[in-house]
Order: sequence, then C-alpha cells, then structure tokens
Amino acid sequence: MNILKFTSAAFALSLTCGLSFAKLPAPTPEAQATAAAAKEKAASGDKVSAYKLCLAQNKTASHYFKTKNASGKPSVETPPCTDPGPLVAAQAAANVGVADSKPVPAAGKPATPPAKK
Repeated sequence: MNILKFTSAAFALSLTCGLSFAKLPAPTPEAQATAAAAKEKAASGDKVSAYKLCLAQNKTASHYFKTKNASGKPSVETPPCTDPGPLVAAQAAANVGVADSKPVPAAGKPATPPAKK
C-alpha cells in the first residue's frame, strides 16, 4: 500500500512539473491594449488615493495643531497636495479605425443589392 501511494505521488509530481514548463502563446494586440488600459486605470486610481490621503493627513494635522496648543505650524514644510485630475484614456483617440468612419446602412435595407439572374 505504501508503494502505491509513493508511485501515485511521484506520477502526479512529474505531471505537474511537466505542465509548469509549458509556454503560453503571445498575447494579441487587443489583449495588450486591454492590459495597458487596465494598468493605466490602476495607476490613476493610485494617484487619486494618494491625493485623498494627503488631504486627510493635512486635515488631521491642522486639527492637531489647533487643539493641542502646539507651535501652530509644523517645523518641516511639506509640499502641497496636487490634484491628479480625471482619468484620460490615451488609447481612446487611437482606437478610432476604418470601421468607425463608415456609415451604418439603414435598418431593414441590405448592405448590397441582391444579384440579378
């Protein structure tokens, strides 16, 4: 019984090791564009979060200096919080293609007339 467990474990391990060396195909241009847009959106979210954190820290520090009779201002000057602004997708203008510039045929009409016999 012990040999059966060992053999089964060795077989499963060899299959797992073999699968770990498999290569995935290269991503398509659409997948690369989607990944870049997701990365850009995440970076924008990080900037907005940092801005909100900066505002909260400034509010907390000003309340502390008002209530604790401290020297009034911190001895170290900090840079002001900068608003990152709205997310502007860089790919939005680049994705307009030929299909977007062609007119849409009227509803119910075929795109090409039927061939005559």
